[in-house]
Amino acid sequence: MTASVSSKCVSLSPLSLFKCLAEETRLKTLLMLCVKDELCVCDLTEALNLSQPKISRHLADLRKCELVADERRGKWVYYRLNPALPAWAKEVLHLSASSNAEYIKDALNNLKCDTDC
Repeated sequence: MTASVSSKCVSLSPLSLFKCLAEETRLKTLLMLCVKDELCVCDLTEALNLSQPKISRHLADLRKCELVADERRGKWVYYRLNPALPAWAKEVLHLSASSNAEYIKDALNNLKCDTDC
């Protein structure tokens, strides 16, 4: 198992965070990760009803922004919020997810993974 997570806090400006959130697929992905803790690409393709290449491209953008961390388990790669995000950024994401449940409701309902998902 290899995880791409830095132990130090990510240097992130508000402008960088909000630029990364300015696309709906990336925003919904991050809000879903707040609710579900971790998801794999196949979960996100189901939830967002998008192709695997499109989801992978957005996840690559989120990795480049250092907003998500990934971990390979066999043939699957699982994504979660980067634990090294600054506290203020985590708070913005979690508050956005909890205050806008309706925004990601359909995507969460589309998930077919187990209850642990």
